[in-house]
Amino acid sequence: MSSFLGDNPRILITNDDGVRAPGLKVLHEIACSISDDVWVVAPAEEQSGMSRALTLNMPLRVREVEERWFAVTGTPSDCVLMGVQDIVTGKEPDLILSGVNRGQNIAEDVTVSGTVAGAMQGLTLGIPSIAFSQAYGFAGRAAIKWETARAFGPEVLRRLLEARWSENVIMNVNFPDRDPHDVGELEVTVQGRRDQHNLHAEQREDLRGQAYYWLGFQGKLSDPAVGTDLRAVYEGRISVTPLHIDLTHHETRDRLSEMLDSAISPVAGTQADASQRDG
Repeated sequence: MSSFLGDNPRILITNDDGVRAPGLKVLHEIACSISDDVWVVAPAEEQSGMSRALTLNMPLRVREVEERWFAVTGTPSDCVLMGVQDIVTGKEPDLILSGVNRGQNIAEDVTVSGTVAGAMQGLTLGIPSIAFSQAYGFAGRAAIKWETARAFGPEVLRRLLEARWSENVIMNVNFPDRDPHDVGELEVTVQGRRDQHNLHAEQREDLRGQAYYWLGFQGKLSDPAVGTDLRAVYEGRISVTPLHIDLTHHETRDRLSEMLDSAISPVAGTQADASQRDG
């Protein structure tokens, strides 16, 4: 393999489904296909939807599950930060892999995904990072096709490492909800956007008659544009989307700059106005 990381790179893997998740074991197999220097630092419990949250108001505890396999009582971002700075001994990891997530992380999902956040934390530490997710359909979690991620993950990883990418970018890989023999294409995509909202709060009642709410996703398919991650995954292709942390909408920034960039003074009669006049 001709990789910009060299032979046998040191790999740190994490996820947001927790240290016991089946997708983490799949990702470990994928990582071991190119290296025997693989470390796992993952949340002790599921941390889905935590985005880039850091644990700032309570201590973090680390438990060694087995050699080079650790559980942290925190978020994916906590895990990557601690893994790089404290847990992985010797040299720093060459590569961060996050996943394989139980469910797709495409379109708007990427802004709340703990899986994508794990890769983003790697990016902020200056380490090349990739997020992996396995889509599943209306059959639910019991029918997740882990064999698809297992079958294609090593080759996708090799191709990405051969291609190289910008230091300000992470790669977001999504495997479709298809059996391996029904998948034959990989597509580099853009982040899509659903044409309908599918997150909802369902009201339920506990045994004392008190209402509580459970957030969940409604099973609605959108009609996404060609070239998007949504379309690729819906149509059975592996989606690879380059993502970056800059959320600035540059067209709007340029337009507003032309309209708003100028000197400005505080409202007359306010304390700030009086201080400015006295000064």
